[in-house]
Amino acid sequence: MNPAAAKVPGVTERSTAPAKGRPQKRFRLSKRFFAYLALAGPGLIAANAGNDAGGIVTYASAGSEFRYRTLFFMVLVTVGLVVVQEMAARLGAYSGKGLAALIREQFSIRLAALAMLCLVATNIGLVVSEFAGIGAAFELFGVSKYLSIPLAALIIWALVVFSSYKYAERVFLVASLAFLSYPIAAVLSHPKWSSVVNDSILPHFVGSNAFVFLGVGLIGTTISPYMQMYAAGGVVDRGIGPDEYHLERVDAVAGALFANVVSCFIIIATASAIGGRGPLQSAKEAALALKPVAGSGAELLFAIGLLGASALAAAVVPLSTSYAVSEAVGVERSVSRKFSEAPLFLGLFTLQVIVGAAVALSPVNLIKLLILTQVFQGLITPVILAFILILANRRSVLGNAANGRVFRKVAWATVIAVGAMSLLLVGQSILPVLKAVSSWI
Repeated sequence: MNPAAAKVPGVTERSTAPAKGRPQKRFRLSKRFFAYLALAGPGLIAANAGNDAGGIVTYASAGSEFRYRTLFFMVLVTVGLVVVQEMAARLGAYSGKGLAALIREQFSIRLAALAMLCLVATNIGLVVSEFAGIGAAFELFGVSKYLSIPLAALIIWALVVFSSYKYAERVFLVASLAFLSYPIAAVLSHPKWSSVVNDSILPHFVGSNAFVFLGVGLIGTTISPYMQMYAAGGVVDRGIGPDEYHLERVDAVAGALFANVVSCFIIIATASAIGGRGPLQSAKEAALALKPVAGSGAELLFAIGLLGASALAAAVVPLSTSYAVSEAVGVERSVSRKFSEAPLFLGLFTLQVIVGAAVALSPVNLIKLLILTQVFQGLITPVILAFILILANRRSVLGNAANGRVFRKVAWATVIAVGAMSLLLVGQSILPVLKAVSSWI
């Protein structure tokens, strides 16, 4: 008998069992943690891919032009991203199918074709902007884009087609972690925290076309259609089912929150460093926000982060298109397959990389290109979100995992709000034209 136990009345040898149970409990917790790490990926990668070249420039431009006034808007967009990304991951886990396959099965061919047309159109522009971002990053290192872009395109293509994209995405994510320096830069630049908190809690919208234009861009770069296609496709490709979904849900929600916290700090750091200058004109201006933490090495740090973020998205965006089109057609799609086993999937990925790199080599204004692609995404986003929401509401698709009453209301509010912003931008763009035509008539 345990001597210590014998000294206490009523305590026997068996009473020491809980002490033995503590290591078992810790073991179970650590097992759950490592199980999460094993599944983590689609949600985290999809959300962080939104902090790509276009995302960084759009967030930085928001801070440069409107200081902290877009922070409340970003809080609302963050809620929208969490809701949408969770639905996309749930659809993939419980149905075992990607979004494009579900749209093809649940809607008419015309509606499915509309969804694919919207996705392909916006993704082509995004692939161009990602390779343009890679070129801009290397130019900050003093390397010509005419050398860096073709080389980067070849490496990204080879990693996905011949190697394992699973390892490549980890490398890209590590490189893009350089943007975690933005929270540090935001603190070291001594922003007006009272204004930051106030503008994050209360709306401070500006009644101008520029604010609406940038607002749609923020929606487009944060709740990107390709991110949701990739999130659902990645869940299916990794074989994550209903039994593992509780872990994948953590991945989807945590990934969205993490990515948007970084996004908000990009706005804060840029607003503190160069707020009030107006729209950004170059990548070097965006790098100025990192001066408090990197000093003269701000451009170098920015270049490293820009390169990692752009390379990650340069792989994710064309993959999302390949997933979607292959699912819609009903053919094999997986990064684990050989070219002979998935010719359309890998062939389409190859074509997008070639076209994106080739167009990025043409003389373009990087800042304008990046922001315009995000705005175009914002215009397309309501279409894809409507499909996702309707699918997640259907018990014929998800059974008991379909949206509940409260979640359905929040999701509809998100889709309607995004659609309203897009329509407002379209209205503001068309109104001057209509006035000119009426005056001419």
